[in-house]
Order: sequence, then structure tokens, then C-alpha cells
Amino acid sequence: MDSLHLRTAGTSLVISFDSGEAEIIHWGADLGDAPLPDLAILGEPIPHSAIDATVPAGLLPQASSSWRGRPALRGHRVADGVSGLDFSARLRVVTTTAEGNSAAIVQSDPEAGLSVLSSVTLHDGGLLELRHTVTNDGTTPYQLDELATVLPVAPDAVELLDLTGRWCRERHPQRRPIQQGTWVRTGRHGRTGHDSSLLFAAGTAGFGNRHGKVWATHLAWSGNHEQFADSIGDGRTMIGGSELLGPAEVILQPGASYTTPALFAAYSDRGLDGISEAFYSWFRSRPHHVLPAAGGGKPRPVVLNTWEAVYFDHNLPTLIELADSAAELGVERFVLDDGWFRGRRHDNAGLGDWYVDEALWPDGFTPLIDAVTSRGMEFGLWVEPEMINLDSDIARAHPEWIVGPAAISHKDGGRLPIEWRNQHVIDLVNPEAWQYIFDRVDALLRENNISYLKWDQNRDLLEHGHAGRSSVHEQTLAAYRLFDELKKAHPGVEIESCSSGGARVDLGILERTDRIWASDCNDALERQTIQRWTGLVVPPELVGGHVGPTTSHTTARTHDLSFRAITALFGHFGMEWDVREVQGAQRDELKRFIGLYKEHRDLIHSGRMVRADVADGSLLLHGVVASGTDSARPAQGTTAALFALVSTRTAFAEQTGRITIPGLEPESTYRVEAVFPTPGDADYAHTYTQVRPPSWLADGAVAGGRFLAEVGLPMPILNPEHALVLRFTAL
Repeated sequence: MDSLHLRTAGTSLVISFDSGEAEIIHWGADLGDAPLPDLAILGEPIPHSAIDATVPAGLLPQASSSWRGRPALRGHRVADGVSGLDFSARLRVVTTTAEGNSAAIVQSDPEAGLSVLSSVTLHDGGLLELRHTVTNDGTTPYQLDELATVLPVAPDAVELLDLTGRWCRERHPQRRPIQQGTWVRTGRHGRTGHDSSLLFAAGTAGFGNRHGKVWATHLAWSGNHEQFADSIGDGRTMIGGSELLGPAEVILQPGASYTTPALFAAYSDRGLDGISEAFYSWFRSRPHHVLPAAGGGKPRPVVLNTWEAVYFDHNLPTLIELADSAAELGVERFVLDDGWFRGRRHDNAGLGDWYVDEALWPDGFTPLIDAVTSRGMEFGLWVEPEMINLDSDIARAHPEWIVGPAAISHKDGGRLPIEWRNQHVIDLVNPEAWQYIFDRVDALLRENNISYLKWDQNRDLLEHGHAGRSSVHEQTLAAYRLFDELKKAHPGVEIESCSSGGARVDLGILERTDRIWASDCNDALERQTIQRWTGLVVPPELVGGHVGPTTSHTTARTHDLSFRAITALFGHFGMEWDVREVQGAQRDELKRFIGLYKEHRDLIHSGRMVRADVADGSLLLHGVVASGTDSARPAQGTTAALFALVSTRTAFAEQTGRITIPGLEPESTYRVEAVFPTPGDADYAHTYTQVRPPSWLADGAVAGGRFLAEVGLPMPILNPEHALVLRFTAL
């Protein structure tokens, strides 16, 4: 059987069938369009005291081929009351079909009564998508324990980078050498998790933002999961991931199938920025992607969310005042947060009772919605449909709808999980509970002019069961179905995925939503790291970034407006702040900045993300460069790039020195200007700590892209926790 070679965007994937099973021979740099050699030349030597055969690193690594690492498929058959049968499948290729850069490979073991269909697509931007479907071809049930998707990395991948975190500190990087053994990141939250690794990246020594080879994977799943790097004794390393199934959670009856979450993977020889380009290309090529205006969609509107403005204090006159102030600033979307539904005066009652509270809103939402829309803004609403408080009408009426480990409800003596934020989970696997939630959210959208839902999910799914059996798998699929059906019924409504901030950020949920809330922390210093590493995979138009109050609600840290605004600029910009308090010069500054966002949002939401490798660890330089082919020069007079120089702490050296600007067109000439803050802005005097600025700062500089990338410009000395926006105009 001929080998399979998929290639695009600087990446090649080669799959051989010479061993009888599908084996990835190469995933990495483009091999060109020349014919491949006879792959038999890659036959490995056999060492002493080893298996007397060459052991393939299969697309589905398996013990039947003497693979001694982590197997892809684990499970067993149950027959005549005996379990543990057919524990080791011997899958061999039956059929392969290919069209363009997609392939379908079927491997089967007739004796074990199992077959696996592997679907492989190498997307135009270089992003690889892989998933498996196992089918029980036997006559008795088969209990599936795991089906993983894995990929090999090259021997020069010697470092591993993954992400971790907690509430209000999501997606922080950690590195370690790749050593013999298995490094596993396990998520047992029932949701993606604050500590989940958005990306698993293996790379050459010291790989960075703009240099080194990197092989990276992401598992598109919002439930329990594992991500891992498996390095075995013969020197080979696999990286991948799988859904983490609960006890007997998936038992395949004869003829039934299970499909893995998609594993997305990218290769780059240009560091992590090349990985981001592959993911961004995939996101932006989707027909349902929220596009910038230049692509035919509407630009990402400026948002005002009411949470840190009024919290639970909902009254119509205050909210209309807030809407007046927001509209005057240039806000385009007004989002009413938690506190609007029956019994909701605090966070320990009301969840599940998704009716507009008649005591607060005797005329319903209509007066507020009319006030918001008449001022030129869309109206959005916070909901948390997957959760329930015990102190709610629906919990009292249907205690059997509350998730727990017992087969009976808590009213009948069953045990409930420990509360989390005073709440439990509603059992969406129960068809009646699912239908109730769908009907209530559907009614809210049908009866009110709501353009946007902020969809929250504020607890882990612990001891999560349906009818006494583990059910995170089915709950996740039921939640997906809820999003899908509401989207189908209301195609014009955008949905934000919020989960205690950033605890449900993955490509599974992002196939169904239009934005994610990166973190409940609006502290700009914390957000610099959170947004940088969220943006490794998720493009900025899908990442909510808000200007919070002067003193952060979650950290009590105080920052100038300019630093908070610049941090929020490189995302989907908004505010979560009582903007009625913003007056005088500070209000003028905020209004000017909103104008700056509107002027440049098409660029921010369509350009190439560039993150410089800056030697000084106290400084960050990141931005976006207008997209185009390698030979395309930006049109004269256009903003070709927008960068932020950020000081996170005091520097070791007394001068910043020259900072080089990567990612520009080498043969083009640019005018460089500092556009925010400027001397007229309220907090400009706080920005710098210097007697005299660099010579170019006042009037700008003109230089070529190659000069800026190799020589750079001397940068001003920023005070810690301050930033500067630089605009590059093509000449």
C-alpha cells in the first residue's frame, strides 16, 4: 500500500503502511513535492535484549506491535459475565482513502471485534486535525477505558512547555526537559479547568516566540481529559491527549461507536508565533467565525459589562444612567450581568429559575432594553444555565434534576457533592431537565431583544453522576447540544463562554461560542500574562479583555488607565467599570482610547500576532502586523502594524536600550509613532522615569523594516506596570 503524504503551509505529514498498521513517519518541515524514497530505508536496527522486530510508532500505538509506551486504545470485552476479554487489539489497515489534504484510514481486528476509523486533515494554514472512531463489531459489549490521539515528535524536541494556573491566574507557562517517562497533565474538573494546559508544546532547546522548532497539540474537549508526553526507552517521544473517562462511562453495545475529541496540532520552525499562525488561520477560515468588518462581518463591538459597576444592585434608574454614560463614551454593547432573575439578590439563591424577576422588573426587560438600544447599543444578558441553587423553585420542584453520585435524589436520602459557590449542577443528561433549560433560555431570547449571552459556568463537576453512574462525558455532550440548538434557533445571537473566568477555554466550546472570557481577573498586570498565553491558540477577536476599575476587584492592585486600556486593546475590548465615575481628563483619555480601538480593531482582529523575544525579562513587546503574502508590501499611508511595549517590573539595567521590532516587511519603509499615552492624556506624567526621552519619541521616526528588525530603536524608560502603544505606518 502506497504511503500517504499530506503537505501545506511549510508542513508535511507522511503516513506509512509498510508494517501493516498506519505509522506516522514524519510530522514536521515540508518535504517538498519530489517523490518520497522507498520508506524501507528507514528500518531501524534491532538492539540486544529487545523485541525481535522493528516496532512501529503507530497512529494507534498498541501492545500487539510490542509498543512499550502508552497505548492509544484501552478497554475490554464483557461476555457471559466475564470481563477483561479482548484486552489487547491487533489493529491492521483495511482501507485508506485520501482526497486533497484529508485522509480516512480504517484499521480492524476481526478477532477482537473492533475497528477504528482515523480521520486526518491538514488544513490550509498548516493546522493538523486528527480524531479516531472506534466501533464494536463484536456481539457482546465492549467497555472503553481510553482512546487517545497521539503524534510523534522529532528527536531534537528536548523541551516541553505547557500551561497551568488557577482562578484569576489562568494559563501561565512552565517548562521542563523531556526525559524518559511520561509527563501527564490530568484534568478532573468536569470542565476544561483553570489549570488546564491550552497547548502542549515540545521543541528544540531554548525555543522561543520567534525561534526554534516546535511541535504542539491541543485537545478540543470541555470535559475531563489528559494531555501527555510519552518518552520511551528507545528514544522516541509521542505527545497527545484523550478524554478521561469515568468508571464504565462508555460501554459500547454491539454496533455502537465512540469518537474522540479532535486533537489539533501544529508544527513550526519559527517558534511559538508560527504555532499561533496555524491556529489563527484555522479559526479565521471557519464559515461561522466572527469576522472583522474587512471580512464581511461586523467589527467586535466595544462592551460595557455591569458586574463590577453595580454587582447585584439592579435598579432601572441606575442602569439607565450607566447606559447614558456608556453610550457617550462610544460603547456599542451593554451587558446586564448576574442579579436579574427571580430570588437573585446574592450568589446563594435563584440559579435555575430563569424568569425575569417581577419584583425588580415589573415591566420586564423592555424599559432597559429600549433605553440601551435607543442609545445605539446592543443588549446582552448574563446566564448560567448549567447550574442550580438548592434555594430555587426549580430545585424544590425537581430535586431529581440535581447531579450527584447517588441513584436517588437528595430528598430521598441520596448524597450530594459538596457545594461550590453555593451551587450544584443541573443534570442535562436528564431529557426533561435539558428541555426545561432549553425552553427557558429560548423564551428569554424570543421574548426580548437580546443580541448576546454571557454564558457562565461557575463550578467544577465533582462526583458528577446520572442515575448513580459517572456522567461527565454525557453531560459535556448535552451541554454542547444545548449550545448548538440555541444557536440554531437564534443564529444572530452571540454567546460568550465564561467559566469562573477562564476555566472553559478549548476548541470544543469555541466551535459553539463567539468569544471567551479569559479570566475573572481584570488586573492589567495579571492579564498581560493571561492574555499572552491564551493568545497562543485563540485569536484576539475571540478573547474578551476589559478595563476594570482603577483598583482591581480581585487583587487590590492600582493601575493607571493607560496601562489597563493598553492591556485590553489586544483582544475584544470592553469595560467592566462604573463609567459614570470617570470624569474630566480621565474621561477624555478613555474616550480617545475607545476611538483608537475602533480605528485599529480590524487590524488587531485580522493581523499576524507577533511576540518579540526581548532579552530584558522586565519588558514585553507584542503586536499585530497586517496580513499579506511574504512579498506583499503594505499600502502607503495605512497602519501596517500596532505594537505595545510593556514594562512589568523594574529593569536590571538603567537604560532600556535598543529594542528590535520583528515581523515587519523587510523591504518596506515605516513611520513609527508613539500614539498612546501622549502628553495630553491624564496619566502621561506617570508613564516614564527619565530626564530626557529618546530622540525619536516626540516626532516619530522613519526606518526600514529590516533596520527595525536588526538594529531597532532606543526605547523610553517606562515606569513599572506602564505601557506604550506604537503605530507603524507604511510609507
